[in-house]
Amino acid sequence: MLPPPKLYEFRGELRYTIYIFLLLLLAELLISYNSYREFISKPFYFTNAYVTDSYMKHKKGYSYIVLKLKSDDGLEFFTTTSKKKSFKDSKVRLEIFPNKSITFYEYMSSFYVKSKIKSIIKEPDDLKSSFVDKIYSEHNESKISSFFSAIFLATPLDKEVRKQVSKLGVSHLIALSGLHLGLLWIAIYTVLLYPYKFLQQRYFPYRYMRFDLGVVILLSLGYYLYFVDYPPSLLRAYFMLLFSWLALIVGIELLSFEFILSVVMFLLILIPKLLFSIAFWLSVFGVFYIFLILEYNKKSNYRLLSLVLLPLGVYLLIQPVVHTIFTTTTIYQLLSPILSLLFTPFYIVSILLHIIGLGDLFDSAIGYLLHLKMEEIDVKTPIWFLILYIYLSYKAIKYERYFYILVGTAILYNLINIIILLTKCIF
Repeated sequence: MLPPPKLYEFRGELRYTIYIFLLLLLAELLISYNSYREFISKPFYFTNAYVTDSYMKHKKGYSYIVLKLKSDDGLEFFTTTSKKKSFKDSKVRLEIFPNKSITFYEYMSSFYVKSKIKSIIKEPDDLKSSFVDKIYSEHNESKISSFFSAIFLATPLDKEVRKQVSKLGVSHLIALSGLHLGLLWIAIYTVLLYPYKFLQQRYFPYRYMRFDLGVVILLSLGYYLYFVDYPPSLLRAYFMLLFSWLALIVGIELLSFEFILSVVMFLLILIPKLLFSIAFWLSVFGVFYIFLILEYNKKSNYRLLSLVLLPLGVYLLIQPVVHTIFTTTTIYQLLSPILSLLFTPFYIVSILLHIIGLGDLFDSAIGYLLHLKMEEIDVKTPIWFLILYIYLSYKAIKYERYFYILVGTAILYNLINIIILLTKCIF
């Protein structure tokens, strides 16, 4: 059988594509920078914004509410208010007061700004809010409810839950990404497969099942992406899924690093703000290391690859990158590969249980993990080491010896962290 054609068949095609991408990205950033300059020059600015998170904070005997908002014009920012009202599931009309202390990076990601709330627009009939309420109604503890609401609907995690999942090294399981989208694809495909075959045999045997089911599933997942408000990691995953499906339909090589790069370039042109999203780049690194492991383990046993090499390999390889931003380290993070494997059946079963009103079946196990006491240390990857590590990762694309050097470096990095942690626990 002939191998599928490559995405970039001729020499130089990829290079010129990158040049065009950089020019387009530069143009997009210049446009965004001009918008930023206009924004910080305004003495005040009126906007409508949806409250994505709100929580009480206490400081020097004074309490106030911190709001995380996403405005209708795409800005994401924090503000505070002394109004003792519930802002859950609401839209607010507010006057914000930009200033020059807001940097361009903050403008493109998220920033703090002073404001005055002019009015609160409640949305009690919002469909997402009703799903969140249903999830909370099936659990007795708010932390567990927050956990399930986050993995199903991308709602903000409770602050204590966020710290705990970070200590367990499973933040990637909470943030909606390619794993969740892949599981949803499998679930929808399984539900539609047999009814489609039945109808196809009787009414349209000439139809191409892969195409028809793919269109229906992609439309369903596209609505889900819109429904949960486009989390960066899920957005990357959706377009990678979309382009993967198109590649399969037209017969282009799928498992290639050029494919990852092309999807990333497309997304950055489409949404330049992703350039400043930590969640987006961590998800890109995760997919890159999955492809890297697959590239050098093509002849490995499928079960060995899926049950051991992929979960363990991705965990080891991504740690130096993750610890550049998130420094918390505990001994329980070694359970991350096992928890990642268990999460696959758990996620699908949990969705079904919540649909039939039995969502609390796993509450004792989830509650145990969320209340587990853990000794922790802070480990931050030095910038010089990160640059070296990324260089090794890049060279590993073409050279197998660099792949094994990269793996050895990752193992050594993780071992040093474990020794430091164990030393602290003992002494």
